[in-house]
Amino acid sequence: MNESDAARQKWDGHYRDAADVPAMRVVAENLHLAPTQGRGLELACGLAGNAFLLAEHGLQMDAWDISPVAIERVNREAQRRGLVVHGAARDVMQQPLVPQSYDVIVATHFLERVLAPQICAALRPGGLLFYQTFTRTRISEGGPKKDEWRLADGELLQLFSELRVLVYREEGLVGNVQRGLRNEALLVAQKL
Repeated sequence: MNESDAARQKWDGHYRDAADVPAMRVVAENLHLAPTQGRGLELACGLAGNAFLLAEHGLQMDAWDISPVAIERVNREAQRRGLVVHGAARDVMQQPLVPQSYDVIVATHFLERVLAPQICAALRPGGLLFYQTFTRTRISEGGPKKDEWRLADGELLQLFSELRVLVYREEGLVGNVQRGLRNEALLVAQKL
């Protein structure tokens, strides 16, 4: 079994009985920055909470995940809700993004550093990236156990340095660690 098949099996098992999830903080709190028309993509979408919120906002959304189980659920939900969310079982490591094809790209709780240039290239001029994932600075459990699947301090800014930063949060251990955004960093950035 290759790495891609193993990942697919892992995530199929996870999404078979998983509860629906709402949009992540990076999208929900910054929805006012998103265009109300155009084409968007949620990478590693899971059950596509972000894609559904952006579709309600007016975007035509693609939602990609390696898990066919998740995508089947996404497509059923899109049809039930009458939203333009097109789910596709797709391994983005094997099927690259097409340059200048999206007005919005969302990635949450997903980290493949080698894809950063490809994600930037897939944005149209003026397009927005909404990104949120785990950091190595941990306040509590949750997220990947291995540091290689977590961001180093400031790494999200480095990965997408060619984009114009609109919103960035990475609070680490500063102040009252019982409040705020902990264990994660988030970024909204624009391609010029």
